[in-house]
Amino acid sequence: MTAVARVAEAESGWLGTLTLGFERRGERSVLAERRHRGPLLVQRTFHPEPGVCHVYLLHPPGGVVGGDRLRLQVRAAARSGVLLTAPAAGKFYRSGGPTASQAVRLELEAGAALEWLPQENIVYDGARVESGTRVDLAGDARFLGWEITCLGRPAAGEAFARGRLRQRLELWRNGRPLYLERLDLEAGTPFQSAAWGLRGAPVIGSLAAVGNVAGLDRSVREAVGADAPGDLFTVTQLEEVLVCRYLGGSTARARRCFEAAWRVLRPALLGRPACAPRIWNT
Repeated sequence: MTAVARVAEAESGWLGTLTLGFERRGERSVLAERRHRGPLLVQRTFHPEPGVCHVYLLHPPGGVVGGDRLRLQVRAAARSGVLLTAPAAGKFYRSGGPTASQAVRLELEAGAALEWLPQENIVYDGARVESGTRVDLAGDARFLGWEITCLGRPAAGEAFARGRLRQRLELWRNGRPLYLERLDLEAGTPFQSAAWGLRGAPVIGSLAAVGNVAGLDRSVREAVGADAPGDLFTVTQLEEVLVCRYLGGSTARARRCFEAAWRVLRPALLGRPACAPRIWNT
């Protein structure tokens, strides 16, 4: 793609940016900085538990089309506790050519703890999407988060038969990579259907916990258990990262698996009992 073509594509859609900064003030974690441009924002914060600020990310248009760009940057200062979620699934619609992009950057200072628990992203047939999440941790900061992606709309009988999805998840501590995950999926290629690839499953997901996770893999496996025939759920214990992976046919089942894992990991990693955001019950 030429430089002129890249500029034309970048100018073909909406740009939505949101910058959030959190600080610890006394016994509370508060939203100290909030700047946004375009259709990406938060309206208010919630404090249903001590020391943690719950925030719901809003995207009023309800979907992303080719050429749209969403940029989220979050900074969690020392000793702050932050939980980020969303009231609805993200939707990436069919594109006539331009690529839609979403970039998330989460920066945690020493002593901070951040949970990234969004709803699933639905990638419609014909969509062209580039999505990246990078988490930078300093010192003893801790992170717990998941991302779930649905290819097509299986409930409506729509497969992801055309389009492309490029997806990245990166975890870094003090400038050193802890875990790097990349997916480059062109619809219709063998990787999508082969037994060594996605096996034709429309839903993929990753959950990562960073911190003192030693010995938690067995507890997570026992909590999740067996869900449904054809679904795969794995737990991998690395040096300071625990990674759970889901591959199957249902975003609802993926969420159930990840929420079960989260309820085990949150007390062990963050020292807090599970406190589900109220929006999850609506």
